[in-house]
Amino acid sequence: MSTQVTSENRKGSGITRILCEENLSSDIGVKTLEDTYTKGITMEDAILKSKVLIEALPYIQAFKGKIVVIKFGGSAMVDTKTFLSILQDVVFMKAIGMKPIIVHGGGPYITEEMRKRGKEPVFIHGYRVTDKETLEIAVDVLVNQISNLIVNKIKEMRSDAVCVWNNNVSPLKAKKYILKEKGKSQDFDFGYVGEITGVECDTLCDICDSGKIAVVPPIAEGAHGENFNVNADNVACFIACFLKAEKLVFISNTHGISTDPSDPEAFASTLHEDEVYKLIEDNVINGGMLPKAKACISALTGGVKKAHIIDGHIPHSLLLEIFTDKGIGTQIIV
Repeated sequence: MSTQVTSENRKGSGITRILCEENLSSDIGVKTLEDTYTKGITMEDAILKSKVLIEALPYIQAFKGKIVVIKFGGSAMVDTKTFLSILQDVVFMKAIGMKPIIVHGGGPYITEEMRKRGKEPVFIHGYRVTDKETLEIAVDVLVNQISNLIVNKIKEMRSDAVCVWNNNVSPLKAKKYILKEKGKSQDFDFGYVGEITGVECDTLCDICDSGKIAVVPPIAEGAHGENFNVNADNVACFIACFLKAEKLVFISNTHGISTDPSDPEAFASTLHEDEVYKLIEDNVINGGMLPKAKACISALTGGVKKAHIIDGHIPHSLLLEIFTDKGIGTQIIV
């Protein structure tokens, strides 16, 4: 089955309304950086900046030519400054020779678009029940709106990017996901919800090798040409494993993994996988952080060098985590 991508009612939709305001003019990426970093600088500031560059040098040398998979969702796109800060970091990474790949979600915007079209979303065990109409809406939001917006903003920052979902074809492969519960006589069928099974690595590698940033919406192709909506966290983990990425970074709305819910400052800088399992067992890691933590461990056991969970609302958190000694989020190691 081929999903027909529609643009019906896209004007004024959530992602467009939030990110296509006047302050997202075509020169914001470069002009903002120029105004911020080149005017009225003092000698002390110049020396401090040079120290930052020297601190970053060994990381720049170590990561040149390496693949880094970055996943962010709707929370990182709600705020304009956060969204642009993340994209500027990705453009910087590409400019110094790294090979960043962006995987994005967009669940809240799919929900909003469904309601705009008079369709109420249904969730079972956290999965969106996805009939044919819902799938068409998901493709429209994820590909036509979010992916295209990311590509266009990167181009406005004098870099280049391409959405990997092209002409109804995806390099992601999936099978229909069916939830099987022990002791239950009936399995849960969520419709066009998929479980990722493979990635066409050559497609992604060709994009990276050509000097472009790959933008990956979580839409995968089934064995019979049908499309499936798949979990973006799992997509990021799968791609990172298949390409043996140097790093997998999840951009969240918290400072990393908390080790004590009663202490708002208790965020770990580094955790071993055993420590993560213990925090999961003690229900310290739960909610939206749980799938990210599990995906990090899966990626590391699958050959990824390091996995990170960082707060996207901190300006340039990607650069701070990757190119400074201290970092800013939680890195998970095995």
